Amino acid sequence: MTTTAVITGGARGIGRAIAERLRAAGHELAIVDLSPDLEEVAAELGALAIRADVSSEAGVATVREALERSGRPVGVLVNNAGITRDAIVHKMTEEEFAAVIRVNLGSTYRMTEGLADLLVDGGTIVNLSSRAQLGNVGQFNYAMSKTGIIGLTRAHALALAPRLRVNAVAPGFIASAMTDKMPAEIRERVIASVPLARPGQPEDIANTVAWLASDESGYVTGQVLYVCGGRSFS
Repeated sequence: MTTTAVITGGARGIGRAIAERLRAAGHELAIVDLSPDLEEVAAELGALAIRADVSSEAGVATVREALERSGRPVGVLVNNAGITRDAIVHKMTEEEFAAVIRVNLGSTYRMTEGLADLLVDGGTIVNLSSRAQLGNVGQFNYAMSKTGIIGLTRAHALALAPRLRVNAVAPGFIASAMTDKMPAEIRERVIASVPLARPGQPEDIANTVAWLASDESGYVTGQVLYVCGGRSFS
């Protein structure tokens, strides 16, 4: 049976790479995003486009209604939506702190709670955490949100077993339009700290997500896979 993979934040960057990889693995796609590019990307990938703010109950309800109307069986949920609002501790505003927690951690919680019963038996949920949960200067809100996702992953893995598997992927320094804009000396310093001596590519994350969403990882649940070139322990 062909199932649909639902990817939040799937219109750009890592999310789009995940969508492309899961399509190659034989899944139909539902891309959930607020990006202006959503409809264009969804058309390119033959995906169902769902415009919704998944950090809110109303947004999750919109996703659920669209999936139910489509009649597509859901086999994979990828909770990838996320934002950053970086600042050192004494300069971070309450709004910046709350926004990151609400979007990164809140959307992962709400989407899982709101859609878990739609997933077919044997379905999988993959959450995007981050190597940054180990701590980054100026990202304590982001680190908190990504640490929370790990706890949420493990709690849901227990609560939803044996019907569903739930795992997390923690990317490290990934090449992107954002990292390309970093000052060259800072970018090179970060890359030099990676044991594999290169930035990751969005496809590195997408391949890991695809493995966790496949039967090849059928005895894996409640785990966090760091895809960071070894930087999590260096």
